[in-house]
Amino acid sequence: MSKPIVVSLGELLWDMLPTGKRAGGAPGNFAYHATNNGCEAYAVSAVGEDELGDELAIAAEKAGIHAVLQRNAWPTGTVEVALKNGIPEYTIVENVAWDHISYTRQLIDIVEQADAVCFGTLAQRSPESHDTIIELLKHTKDGALKFFDINLRGDMYSKELIEEMLSYANVFKINDEELLLMRGMFGIENTSDEEACKWFIEQFDLRYLILTGGATFSTIMSNDGEVSTLATPHVTVADTVGAGDSFSGTFTGRILNGDSLGLAHRAAVNTAAFVCTQEGAWPTYPAEITDYLAEIGK
Repeated sequence: MSKPIVVSLGELLWDMLPTGKRAGGAPGNFAYHATNNGCEAYAVSAVGEDELGDELAIAAEKAGIHAVLQRNAWPTGTVEVALKNGIPEYTIVENVAWDHISYTRQLIDIVEQADAVCFGTLAQRSPESHDTIIELLKHTKDGALKFFDINLRGDMYSKELIEEMLSYANVFKINDEELLLMRGMFGIENTSDEEACKWFIEQFDLRYLILTGGATFSTIMSNDGEVSTLATPHVTVADTVGAGDSFSGTFTGRILNGDSLGLAHRAAVNTAAFVCTQEGAWPTYPAEITDYLAEIGK
């Protein structure tokens, strides 16, 4: 049986960690974890005609990701990552290769086959990549999951952009701090977390809304009223780089492979906990991921 196809659009880059460079970028992270959860995953991005670009192509291939990389004259993307108690602080270099993803027939063909497409806000900081991503989203097939992981970074977003993205999405992932911002942005300040999440589901006709609360909890709501809330297991943290993306990639992979919302949620929480115990966003999966939730009696 053929595997579900997942396509992520946006930034593929090097995370420059204190311990050295590691391949990353939310779309690459998402694709890596979808690959490890039963999908065939493609990461669409652009890298420079430089050594870092060559190395990124090799790293993606080694990780089992089908990286669809355009090569252009801008430098390959890098992000300086400083870790404070394992929590990353990002300095994102601007005007790099992934700011210039071109709209091509090759990309249309890939997106048309996708069972899920993942996108965020960061890759849309430049008009060129923004326009390409918007055009590609118009080519998704009926029934495909369109996963908008808001992933706010710095000041590289606006209400207009978020509304535009939500109009294409049917899955919306947001963390508790971002939800606070969204309440103010959309004029729904006097709502509880649950009410705000339901408002977004109804307003934008979403299939799922995923709310993550960092070290405390995560909740997934579906448009048929099902709600799953799980505590976040406490683990010994190496770093949290890519943990949120691993949650998204795992959840998407499991849902596409027929898991119930509850089972897919459990798998996502356990994978994110595992990623926190490892350095970087693409750790090698063990034969079986520890059921950290069972260890805390959940």
